[in-house]
Amino acid sequence: MPDNEPLLAHIDRPLPLERDERIALLGGKGDGLMRMAGELGLPVPPGFILTTRACALHRAQGWTPELEQALCDGIAALERETGRRFGDAADTMPLLVSVRSGAPVSMPGMLDTVLNVGLDEAASAALARSSPRLADECRDRLAAAFHASVGHAPPADVRFQLRDAVEAVFRSANAGRARAYRRHEGLEGEGLTAVNVQAMVFGNQDARSATGVYFTRDPATGEARPYGDLLFQAQGEDVVSGRHATEPLGELERRMPDVARSLFAIGRRLEQAYRDLCEIEFTIESGRLWLLQVRVGKRSARAALRIATELALDPEFPLDRREAVERTRALLLDPPQITSLASATRRAGEPGDPSTGTTPLAAAPLARGLGASPGIATGEIATTIERALARASEGHAVLLVRPETSPDDVEGMAVARALLTASGGLASHAAVVARGWGIPAVVGLAALAIDDEGIEIEGRRFAVGALLSIDGTTGEVYAGALAIERRVVPEAERLIAWAGELGIELVGERVPEPVSAATDSPRCETAAEIDAMPEGGTEIRALPSPESIADSIVRALSIKGTATAEMLAPALAPEPSADVAAVVAALPAALEALVATGDIAAARPLGFRLTDSGRLRAQALLAADRAQLGVDVAFAALEAFQPFDVRVKEAVTDWQLRLEGSERVPNDHTNARWDASVVERLAAALGDSAAWLAALAERLPRLMRHAERLGAALEKIREGDGRFVASPRVDSLHGVWFELHEDLIRLANSSRAEELAAGRAG
Repeated sequence: MPDNEPLLAHIDRPLPLERDERIALLGGKGDGLMRMAGELGLPVPPGFILTTRACALHRAQGWTPELEQALCDGIAALERETGRRFGDAADTMPLLVSVRSGAPVSMPGMLDTVLNVGLDEAASAALARSSPRLADECRDRLAAAFHASVGHAPPADVRFQLRDAVEAVFRSANAGRARAYRRHEGLEGEGLTAVNVQAMVFGNQDARSATGVYFTRDPATGEARPYGDLLFQAQGEDVVSGRHATEPLGELERRMPDVARSLFAIGRRLEQAYRDLCEIEFTIESGRLWLLQVRVGKRSARAALRIATELALDPEFPLDRREAVERTRALLLDPPQITSLASATRRAGEPGDPSTGTTPLAAAPLARGLGASPGIATGEIATTIERALARASEGHAVLLVRPETSPDDVEGMAVARALLTASGGLASHAAVVARGWGIPAVVGLAALAIDDEGIEIEGRRFAVGALLSIDGTTGEVYAGALAIERRVVPEAERLIAWAGELGIELVGERVPEPVSAATDSPRCETAAEIDAMPEGGTEIRALPSPESIADSIVRALSIKGTATAEMLAPALAPEPSADVAAVVAALPAALEALVATGDIAAARPLGFRLTDSGRLRAQALLAADRAQLGVDVAFAALEAFQPFDVRVKEAVTDWQLRLEGSERVPNDHTNARWDASVVERLAAALGDSAAWLAALAERLPRLMRHAERLGAALEKIREGDGRFVASPRVDSLHGVWFELHEDLIRLANSSRAEELAAGRAG
């Protein structure tokens, strides 16, 4: 980085640089703040930016006199602008600051933030005189952030607080999770960040205070309407944590109409400036609106098409039709479609259908369960895995109907057109696997009864093989077949027409789907491991014996039911000290040996399964593990597992189905803050369960492999690969968590049915 670039920039003083140069120096967040405050005159809390050049200097030399001078100059300017002194508690409202990261390329959730810096005993007393609750909340948040980011309690001297916080944010740009994210994204150059230091504004000050996130258009549909969430009497992270029920922006219009009008007018100005949908973070302090961040918002494919179309049609908007087409070119190569119900009929002669001709389907559904995985599908009823496999192999569409699902049902789910279960909720195995595979599913249908000959719903009988339809969005179940209409969304049709008029050819190659982690890499280091590794160094690990690999395969198949070699690989380090690469290299030979001994056989449609002798071997291994761990210890561990299990399942459900108002809708992952809050909750649940699992692994070391896999999955999620939350096609966090639960159930000499009856499994 050139030495003549400044270490310090002021938010309200635009720099005479091209936008790309400015972002490289100030980071994306700093550039947005400078545009809002310095160019557009919008209400932004005063502050300054320590640039990416300052970060590079700190990386090379540590804290230098030049950095100290830049920080002092920045604080002095902030004091002049606010009329308050940092560290002086004479005023009722002391000058506290936020210290936030701002990388040139957004790395959501990867870097650190510290709020309420400058809060010492005197400042706490000053705050308490106006609001004891505010003083307590700010002190608690500062202490928690310091322990998490800096590693110790906040120093008594506020100048040292500020310096420690700045250094922590600088360091976070090169921490393990940030490096892993950069590798995954293919980002070149140094891992640098700017640091934004701003006067704190308090969304938790009083009843006329709030904080929120505002999208200028609906990121799911593209509709030109305000969209977002807010919380009254809260600070910024409360909105995204997932632990609070947020309120829609309409509530702001009802309670503070003047503030809402100001916010929406600012949104229109920012759309013009950015020429696109904008995502805006804001805080309201005692009725006064402050803007904390702006960026171009993420959106669904259909929303992207609608937004580009409507902006190009707006004569006052600086976007023409050619740019609208070019902006959405990749989407137009494979445009999204609308799926809707058309006329629905039941075919004559189908088993369980007494009609003699084509009969219109009754408008009313038979019953309604929980819509767990969106989509509409029709299939013939199969109540066993064997029938599902047999009928699917003959080319028939199958609807798998089960009381609930277990790992043994995965073969049937893999070939089913849709899934229906009598029990289970939105976080159940059936729901999570179905969503991960894109299979429409309805779960928790209490009116469903299943026996050997068929099923009964609300007193109506259907034989095995009869046609049934489900709507995985609404949870509705219908007799017979549903006719479905699909058509390209009208926004795409219009843009394709424009492309033809403008002579723009819409040709190109589809990007191949990413290779699964099991195939691409047998193991992903956790952030802690990455940090601990020397540059260019490798860890020396023990070579596993062929017998231990074989035992590990048998254990894994006893829980998974069936699995391919790629699916088995991540689960097969039999001891924490084993060299995982060596395990993977030895896997083909171990599988061949187990086939030769008759312990495993080929499974349909692919992979391997245990034979009768393999199941006996698995039972013997389980008995030995129970003896080593102790059934009483395992049962106590299973009890202790329950609170962690609830947290993980709730977070996984929120990853797949987000709240929109009071309704659950499929998560299209356009709300980055919602997703970040879910990842934060998953990480917290794993972190809180780590000591519990480590204590168990001291008695039964192979259990530590679950912890390693969970850490690897979390790292992949933090890198931005959402498949590793719950997709059964990779070694996902939910998949490993489910296997850990099943392992504990068996070690405790229990069964999933007994756990369900006791209310401890779902």
